[in-house]
Amino acid sequence: MKKPAGRNSSAGRTGDSGRSGPPARPSNRNKTATTAKPAAAGRGRPGSATGKATTTLAKPAAKPDRNRAAMRSAPVAPAAGAARPRRSKVTGTNTLDMLDPFEPQRLSKIMAAKGLCSRREADYLIENGWVRVNGKVVDELGAKVLPTVTIDLDARAKNVLGKQVTILYHKPIGVVSGQPEGRYKAAMECLGLENQADRKTSTPFQPAMLKGLAPAGRLDIDSTGLLVLTQDGRIAKQLIDANSTVEKEYLVRVEGELTDRGLEMLRYGLSLDGEALKPARVSWQNEDQLRFILNEGKKRQIRRMCEIVGLKVVGLKRVRIGRVMLGDLPVGQWRLLTPEERF
Repeated sequence: MKKPAGRNSSAGRTGDSGRSGPPARPSNRNKTATTAKPAAAGRGRPGSATGKATTTLAKPAAKPDRNRAAMRSAPVAPAAGAARPRRSKVTGTNTLDMLDPFEPQRLSKIMAAKGLCSRREADYLIENGWVRVNGKVVDELGAKVLPTVTIDLDARAKNVLGKQVTILYHKPIGVVSGQPEGRYKAAMECLGLENQADRKTSTPFQPAMLKGLAPAGRLDIDSTGLLVLTQDGRIAKQLIDANSTVEKEYLVRVEGELTDRGLEMLRYGLSLDGEALKPARVSWQNEDQLRFILNEGKKRQIRRMCEIVGLKVVGLKRVRIGRVMLGDLPVGQWRLLTPEERF
């Protein structure tokens, strides 16, 4: 199978219109070659949203060694009758699974593993005396406990965590996700009341929203689409942790020819930096655009994958992270994640 030749334009301005749909389909006048449509069923025919691929579950991680030597420090004992932490059915989705239940760890680390907050936030809550372990207040930084203890947060701690904001930004081409680079501005520098899409229906922009705000993942400077910036360590961990399985969906405009074998390799079989990539769902969206659904995010991953199979990416737009869609958020504007939305 050959992939229909894409347009020769080198402008990768996918999504400049700000609509949530796929980038504009090029005019046939700019075509340089005519090739056959991919015809194999189930392989993602151009102009179709089909093309599902079978994925392979990763091998479960090795069980932790429970035959440890004497503990280095006295842990806080688990509550009477407390059950051991349950293991996730899919190994690796819960960091708590990776901890030895008989090995004392820093309280802040356990709190982060349980998804209560980030480690930095945990230190702040502990220092203020807002954390109870098995019913007793622990306010000593560095205190060690067993992963099986019961941890409760004071109402004041919940209030602090509840005020953290998460921002959804439609990043334009030419804006950097993290720190500014030369003449290119960082995403955080582009946030203000003037480009807040939901300012009439949600909390208006306040400078305090920028304090502690950080991108939860990256989007290349020459790519556009959904970028998440958050003050909430729990959300950051959910999206960028090494064991995260949150899906990211992209529309990718390409030039070049793609064989049957090349499409299968995009779905499963490629390696980057000496490490095998996780299975991906890749299908034709239209005659020169592919849809990628990944659950990992290596640097410039899609562009490098396409290069390996002989394709050139001329436009890349992220349209979904988990269950949160870019939707009709205009390019260059942002909105707050609502309490009802979950990744």
